[in-house]
Amino acid sequence: MDFKFLTRTVVLAMIGSVVMVSAHAQWQWLDNDGRKVFSDRPPPPHIPQKSILKEPGFKAPRPFQGVASGTPVPAASAPAANASMPKLSGRDAELEARKKQAEALEESKKQAEAEKLASARADNCERAKKGQATLKSGVRIAITNAKGEREFMEDGARSVETKRLQSIADSDCSK
Repeated sequence: MDFKFLTRTVVLAMIGSVVMVSAHAQWQWLDNDGRKVFSDRPPPPHIPQKSILKEPGFKAPRPFQGVASGTPVPAASAPAANASMPKLSGRDAELEARKKQAEALEESKKQAEAEKLASARADNCERAKKGQATLKSGVRIAITNAKGEREFMEDGARSVETKRLQSIADSDCSK
């Protein structure tokens, strides 16, 4: 038999057994709202020992509320057991609070984005109006061509620029 193959098989078997043992290292308990919680870490200190359903290892799960499995509960002690059990409301107050906080944050982001957009539109409107006023004044306007040379704007280019600025003013100044 090949020694490398045997060594590899033994190492893989040991790794597999470690992984399987860690799969059994699970905690299970009931939280304050009565929901089951599964974790690889122990429950927080405020969870009473009677609410811990399963600990890591090969121990049998503990019965809840100290009642032995298979033992009938006397009718007189049933209301007392029900009174000490956590009440299930069907809602998680902490989860709802987080949802409301996330919704408020999302709403504030939307509002900030809307304000930013409104500010940009107002700035575009102001620039378009100033550009129109400059073009209508008749002052000679110099522009730089693709070669980097300075040229004066002709009447055709002036009318095209006036139309472009008018469309910007129409879209951004009306809102």
